[in-house]
Amino acid sequence: MRESPWLSLTLRSARSLCRARFAEGQSQGPLNPSTMENGTGPCAEERPREVQETTVTEGAAKIAFPSANQVFYNPVQEFNRDLTCAVITEFARMQLGAKGIQIKVPGEKDVQKVVVALSEQEEEKVELKESENPAPGDQPRIAVVGEICEEGLRVLEGLAASGLRSIRFAREVPGLRSVVANDASARAMDLMRHNVQLNDVAHLVQPSQADARMLMYQHQRVSERFDVIDLDPYGSPAPFLDAAVQAVSEGGLLCVTCTDMAVLAGNSGETCYSKYGAMALKSRACHEMALRIVLHSLDLRANCYQRFVVPLLSVSADFYVRVFVRVFTGQAKVKASARVKFSAACGPPVTPECEHCGQRHQLGGPMWAEPIHDLDFVGRVLEAVNANPSRFHTSERIRGVLSVITEELPDVPLYYTLDQLSGTIHCNTPSLLQLRSALLHAGFRVSLSHACKNAVKTDAPASALWDIMRCWEKECPVKRERLSETSPAFRILSVEPRLQANFTIREDANPSSRQRGLKRFQANPEANWGPRPRARPGGKAASEAMQERRRLLQSKRKEPAEDPAQRAARLKTFPCKRFKEGTCQRGDECCYSHSPPTPGASADRAPTDCPETSNQNPSGLGAAAEPGID
Repeated sequence: MRESPWLSLTLRSARSLCRARFAEGQSQGPLNPSTMENGTGPCAEERPREVQETTVTEGAAKIAFPSANQVFYNPVQEFNRDLTCAVITEFARMQLGAKGIQIKVPGEKDVQKVVVALSEQEEEKVELKESENPAPGDQPRIAVVGEICEEGLRVLEGLAASGLRSIRFAREVPGLRSVVANDASARAMDLMRHNVQLNDVAHLVQPSQADARMLMYQHQRVSERFDVIDLDPYGSPAPFLDAAVQAVSEGGLLCVTCTDMAVLAGNSGETCYSKYGAMALKSRACHEMALRIVLHSLDLRANCYQRFVVPLLSVSADFYVRVFVRVFTGQAKVKASARVKFSAACGPPVTPECEHCGQRHQLGGPMWAEPIHDLDFVGRVLEAVNANPSRFHTSERIRGVLSVITEELPDVPLYYTLDQLSGTIHCNTPSLLQLRSALLHAGFRVSLSHACKNAVKTDAPASALWDIMRCWEKECPVKRERLSETSPAFRILSVEPRLQANFTIREDANPSSRQRGLKRFQANPEANWGPRPRARPGGKAASEAMQERRRLLQSKRKEPAEDPAQRAARLKTFPCKRFKEGTCQRGDECCYSHSPPTPGASADRAPTDCPETSNQNPSGLGAAAEPGID
């Protein structure tokens, strides 16, 4: 049935009026806490009161959320939230330190000095001043947790859901001026207001109900920008990146999470290109490639507004990637992005086929080619976590991950894996220390990667790496007669190595994080962990129905299991070869028939309910597959 023109015009007018009223209410200045807490407007949803609630304590926050999945919450993301609190704390220490403000974190022994580069003479002057008794007015200003700092950071959580992250910022991160917890859902808005009152942070956290993109677009003015923007959406953050790079202040911090790892890992290259502007390739280094694709996408969007990004920390963990970048403005840096930061696809710079294995090259990207971490900043975060391990529940894992990151080669993109190298030539896998020692003996640098447990990141060229693997194959020979002449293994092993590898274990081959036994790679935290289903009005009932549907469809492509009685009857229709030869010793217990064959019977007379026989011998020639199997 066609829609009448009058009805269509009325609906469009109503939507336009709704958007106009929303923009009018938001464009009059900074966010008003009283207005946001009301959450009323012409487009407001109905907000039914929830009866059943579950209380969760994480960090210093206590959160109540519906037992049904009506507002999204995933406990596995605690590592993500802990790491974000640690990063924002060090960012606040760095930003406020330039203003002469010190921050005090609960659990730290003493107030740390302001992080400022001083010369030796200036340091001596500071020591002399500290030895004297300062006047009351000369005492340094200190920002503590839970109090408003007038010169502090303005934080926006664009997709707050239950408000847990924003409340943790208010109760754990010092030096904040305000925290805006925004979500488009009316149910999430009600829940945030309840949790804000529950944690007594209404003076810092301002709940907001709005489209995150519209909210950020309305804060493009320099005076209204946020110092920290945190985006942790369900799936891809691509729709929010354009607004985010405009709404963050000069040198501000942008924190972005991507959980669409199937797209970023190369399962759908076209989808990745449409969302992030880069083609992802299926490879063992897909997790670091995902980080570099996200960084490229952020910088590409920032370049449209004469801005660029500087990565502070990029982490691949569990089922997501998380990047922390600073955003600056500079035309010269923007012009250098195309040649310096990205791997330009102006080739091919290689022959159509690989010179080692003979396979065709695949073109992916463009992606970020510069370092993905600021090792100095990572070291500060790691030092703070080591000095105060009781601050976070996941401190042990944060220490392990950041320690591996500090050991990574910053100027070497992507990595190899042990099983990839040995699997290509079908040989036994060398130990991690053996391969690292061989690379070090050959004069190359080598490191691990936090993104993969058995990764080998090295500046050695592919020719040297395959020479090392050829030398390893000579110690553990492969049966060449089983290799096809067109296989990569045959082509690689048919070349004699020009580099003689030394697999003697070196002391420096074992990294410090491995020697100390740090918790570098997380085991599965719980059963059925991973991305949780999207929050929906059906709540827990809808979630249980979805789980039941997944259970029923889990093995839908597999053939149903055959009944044992039917299988026994079917096998009895085939003669036993060993009985014909007189060697079958099972007698009546044999699963095949010991009856003499009837005249005219042949092996091609298989029952119609035997798909194996009918598929393997469609023309009725030859023996069946199963007869004669002991």
